Amino acid sequence: MELLNGEHTAELLQAQAHVWNHIFSFINSMSLKCAIELGIPDTIHNHGQPMTLSQLIAALPIHQSKHLCVYRLMRILIHSGFFGQEKVSENDQEEGYVLTDASRLLLKDHPLSVTPFLLAMLDPILIKPWHHMNSWFKNDDPTPFDTAHGMTLWDYCGHEPKLNHFFNDAMASDARLITSVVIEKCKGVFKGLESLVDVGGGTGTVAKAIGKAFPPLECTVFDLPHVVADLQDSENLKFVGGDMFEAIPPADAILLKWILHDWSDEECVKLLTKCKEAIIRKGQEGKVIIIDMIMENKKGDDESVETQLFFDMLMMALLTGRERNEKEWAKLIFSAGFSDYKITPILGLRSLIEVYP
Repeated sequence: MELLNGEHTAELLQAQAHVWNHIFSFINSMSLKCAIELGIPDTIHNHGQPMTLSQLIAALPIHQSKHLCVYRLMRILIHSGFFGQEKVSENDQEEGYVLTDASRLLLKDHPLSVTPFLLAMLDPILIKPWHHMNSWFKNDDPTPFDTAHGMTLWDYCGHEPKLNHFFNDAMASDARLITSVVIEKCKGVFKGLESLVDVGGGTGTVAKAIGKAFPPLECTVFDLPHVVADLQDSENLKFVGGDMFEAIPPADAILLKWILHDWSDEECVKLLTKCKEAIIRKGQEGKVIIIDMIMENKKGDDESVETQLFFDMLMMALLTGRERNEKEWAKLIFSAGFSDYKITPILGLRSLIEVYP
């Protein structure tokens, strides 16, 4: 049979493999989720040395008929960089499984564990909107999440404890990693501040860490009433419920960690305007501290660019927001009446942006 348009066989087969890899790319994430739910990273970690296949099988809570499948699961996870293999001992040629830097971030007791984020993002509630994206493009719903569930993500969180718990745990796990970097590398950002409001701060992971690192700083977590309802104030930390689009408690600084990418340009300008009112009301010259992605980062490699594109699509599927480049960030900042900003790109895929009135 003659090939279409005279294309070379090798090019067609390569194109087919490219299509297949994208069709089946979900297998990477679902295999990783399976490994987490089976407790494989923690099992290998607790073993204390390279763990052979037979030792791993014996330690896992799996049915006897599935023993041979463990090797196949581990094979793809090794290929994707989550596990490695090393000799069990110098005198033993048998190899055992070991953790990599990536799988160490999946340990349950790791202080910077991203497991809650993984389990939240791969939960059926958040996967379902992707199956409705085609319909969403043809209707006037604000997001595919609305099309799939009949309400916004925030309304769903308010009515469904499971999603609210998943979402808060996911944000807290990310917050621990980012906050540790911010406190270590950006101490000057908090210099001279007496008060800070963490808008959309969830259960207070970021504010607690900042308050502990800078004891004179009075920190307030400001979030929806159902998020902060059962949370207790402490020495220099308090929780306040409310609507950030209505009013924000006054402070020297307002922190927006991974908040603005959730919202449309119009909503961001409105929120930033409320932030400016809050720091001016305090009676001192303050600032807004934004932690978010900046697209088209010239230092980014192909993998980083893909991650940013993934997050942009995630915002489109679940919320009304988007990821933005510096020009788009500047437009939002100046549209809200601010005079200047400073970008510090030290947070991996994200940057710290200080915004001045």
